[in-house]
Amino acid sequence: MKRRRTLLVLPLLGVVLAAASCVLAPDRSAAAPRPAPPGPTAPPVTAPVRPAPLAPAATAPPPSAGLPPSASAPSPERAARAALDALGPHPGRYALAVEDLTSGRSVTYGAVTESFVSASIIKVDILAALLLHVQDRGTPLTAEERRLASAMICRSDNDAAQQLWIEVGRRPGLDAANGRLGFSGAHAGQQGPWGLTRTTVLDQLNLLRRVFTEDSPLTAESRAYLRSLMGGVLAGQDWGVSAASSPAGAFALKNGWLRRDATHRWVVHSIGRVEHGGHVLLVAVLTDGQLAYEDGISLVERTAATAVRALTGDS
Repeated sequence: MKRRRTLLVLPLLGVVLAAASCVLAPDRSAAAPRPAPPGPTAPPVTAPVRPAPLAPAATAPPPSAGLPPSASAPSPERAARAALDALGPHPGRYALAVEDLTSGRSVTYGAVTESFVSASIIKVDILAALLLHVQDRGTPLTAEERRLASAMICRSDNDAAQQLWIEVGRRPGLDAANGRLGFSGAHAGQQGPWGLTRTTVLDQLNLLRRVFTEDSPLTAESRAYLRSLMGGVLAGQDWGVSAASSPAGAFALKNGWLRRDATHRWVVHSIGRVEHGGHVLLVAVLTDGQLAYEDGISLVERTAATAVRALTGDS
């Protein structure tokens, strides 16, 4: 598992008051120590079996002869689910979706069809909507739009997100863009702040496809720009699905975290692209009901790394 850099986090919508500006960079590997948990706002053997004599070699069948495929080695998808089952119980709930772009395999697990409050992962969606708007008007991003986009993705700046949310047309504008991006109805027609947008892990996996594959209404230039920002997140915000990358593997991600006032429990999410064992994978993990921010990070990283290892055959 990767080391993460120390992070000081404010509880509302994952705002990081970092003075340093984001440096645009290509997808990169992680080397950050685990962030410190937030401050006072955080809430409260079997015996051996003697083998039977072997049949003569001329008549011995192959090990899997006469057995259905499921009775031989499990598929990578089944292996991933079994590995996640073996992690045992945990507080709150989570949903995971992984797609291996190299092998074409995928796996989902947990509360896959249920919705979660998006917190700051919605910022990837806001930027995708802005880039569609820029494509439609036929002009490049302005210097101010680039500054705001960089702050929003790399530093998770909420003021920047609010300004770009207004620019894309608030909720109606985001809904229109999401229709083009292929989101489900779970993402549409909601009221309230952008950070409380409801989303599902399948919608987040869909968004990652629009950013990291050619199956997208976004141009190659728009996709490359968004990927560069997700590959240049601030030191200390690069925890999460990055834990599923190989030690030298590159990753690009966006995380979200939020302490709910009503329950004093945490929403902690991570979405992005990782490289593991020669495979390129899209990974989304959404959690809520976490007792502490650090618990959410641990659940995201443990489940992402477990699923990716099993799906790629790295046992």
